[in-house]
Amino acid sequence: MNHDLTLLHGNHDPTASRVATGLGWFSIALGCVELFATRQLARALGMESNETLLRCYGAREVATGIGILMAKDPTPWIWARVLGDAVDLGTLAAHLNDDNDEEENVGIAMGNVVAVMAADIWCAQRLGCTDRQASRHRVDYSHRSGFPKPVTVMRGAASDFETPRDMRPPEALRPYGQGAAEASRFQA
Repeated sequence: MNHDLTLLHGNHDPTASRVATGLGWFSIALGCVELFATRQLARALGMESNETLLRCYGAREVATGIGILMAKDPTPWIWARVLGDAVDLGTLAAHLNDDNDEEENVGIAMGNVVAVMAADIWCAQRLGCTDRQASRHRVDYSHRSGFPKPVTVMRGAASDFETPRDMRPPEALRPYGQGAAEASRFQA
C-alpha cells in the first residue's frame, strides 16, 4: 500500500490519510477477531446469547476496513466507522449492568471504543476539512466577458453587414410561389 495517499485520495493532509489507512487495517483486524473468535469474545463480555450479532459486527468492520483502503476518498468510510462505533457503544451499554458477571470487561471495551471513536472522528473531520477547503478555492472569472476582443471593440460589429449568401434559405425551404425577383433579393 502506498504510504503517500495524498495523491491517491486527492487530499492535502498526509497525516489524516495515514491515520485513515491505519484505521482501515485496524477495522479489518477487529472484524476478523469478531468473526473468528466470536465465542471467546462473547464469553469475555458476558454476551453469550449475542454471538450472531457479534459476527454481523465483524462483517461490518471488515467491509468498512476494505472500503477505507480501496476508496479514492476514505472520508465516508471513516464516518461509517464512527456510526459503527456508536452502535457498538449502544450494544455494550446494554450489557453494562450488575447482572453481567463480565461488567468490568464491558466497561474496558467501552473505554476502548470511545478512544477509537475519537480517532475516527478526528480523522473524518481532517479528511473532510481539506475537501471543503479545496472546493472553496474557486477561480474568479468575473473580469471576463466571453468575447475574443474587448466589449468596446465588439459593440456594433454584428450590424455592419448585409445578408451574406450563406444566410439565404435553401430553395426547398423558400415559400411556395416565390418568384425569381423575390429569390434574387436573398443573393448578395
